[in-house]
This record gives sequence, C-alpha cells and structure tokens, in this order.
Amino acid sequence: MHRAAASDSVRPPTHGEACASATLVFDSLSVADLKPRHAATITGLTEAGGAGKSTGLVQRLAELGFIVGETVSVLHRGPGGREPIAVQVGDTVFALRRHEACCIRVMHGRMSRQTAPGVPAAARAVEAAQ
Repeated sequence: MHRAAASDSVRPPTHGEACASATLVFDSLSVADLKPRHAATITGLTEAGGAGKSTGLVQRLAELGFIVGETVSVLHRGPGGREPIAVQVGDTVFALRRHEACCIRVMHGRMSRQTAPGVPAAARAVEAAQ
C-alpha cells in the first residue's frame, strides 16, 4: 500500500499540469498565457490540475476579486519572464505564481460585465438597474 507523503498533497502542479487540463475545458487563454501590458476579461476559474480536486485555490482567487467579467492586466513577469507574475484587477496589484495564473481563464480585450460570458443574467439585471 502506497502512503502519500505530506509533500504530495501540497505540491503545486507544474505549468504543464495546471494549464493543460484547463485548456481542454475552455477554449480560452489563462492569465499565465498573457504578455506583459496586455489586458483581458476573466471568463472563469478552474482548479489547477482539473480532475475535480478542490484545493480551495479557486475560492481564494474569487475572494481576492478574480471574478467573471472583471478586467485583468499583466503588468510584469519575474526574472526570465517566469514567476511571479504581477497582475492588476481593479486598483489592486497581485503577485501570482504560474499555477495560480493558470487557474484564471480569460478572453483577450476588455468587456463590460453586461457582455462578459458566464455572468449570470440576474447579476447583469442588478447592475443595469444601478
């Protein structure tokens, strides 16, 4: 019987693991795919590695403000174009690791929340009334 080591459960997925499964689910890019000084609209969040495993990362990203319809911009990348990836959502700048950035699905360009895919009709109606 194989016992999983504690480090097995907390090991972040590699770039290939995190982005490959998400690419199969969505026909879009991830924040990790964006070039510096490019903006995009968030279309969804996916768990790293897929396979239905919940790590809590998607919930944490949503709580930080990475929600469908928001505009996200990549500001800078770390040494050699790697991590951390500095991104801006609203007025807030975050430093993300590559596996976190791969969980944020985006579509090029800026969209209003009225036209962003995945924004529930009820949310659009509330915003339109304001």
